[in-house]
Amino acid sequence: MNLDLEIITPQKVSYKGQVQSVTVPGTLGSFQILYNHAPLISTLEVGVIKIKAAGDKTEYYATGGGTVEVLQNKVLILADSLEFAEDIDIGRAKQAMQRAKERLENKNEKVDVARAEAALARAVNRLQIAEKYFTKAD
Repeated sequence: MNLDLEIITPQKVSYKGQVQSVTVPGTLGSFQILYNHAPLISTLEVGVIKIKAAGDKTEYYATGGGTVEVLQNKVLILADSLEFAEDIDIGRAKQAMQRAKERLENKNEKVDVARAEAALARAVNRLQIAEKYFTKAD
């Protein structure tokens, strides 16, 4: 028994298909959604979305937060951002992390601290996911 999962980002429909389960980074902690899950709406934090596809394949995605709705075995995730673990550009993520750290270290009236902290959290999340779930061979 499967769920219908759709993940939409501001740019596009990023994922659409049948899955066995999906695990999301809820505001109060990660939780898993299975077939016949109770209806719910929740906010998501920066973290990892784990999708167990219909054929037992597991995929990992970095997300920058968003919302999730579960209703009648349909899961809709409106994600601020979504990046497949295998597609994460580690060099770019490291540069983003360094830029955010520099902004936070050199605070002045022009630095939006909340924005810099969010950028740092997203960059660190992307690096952790890339390193944990996908290691590119040299």
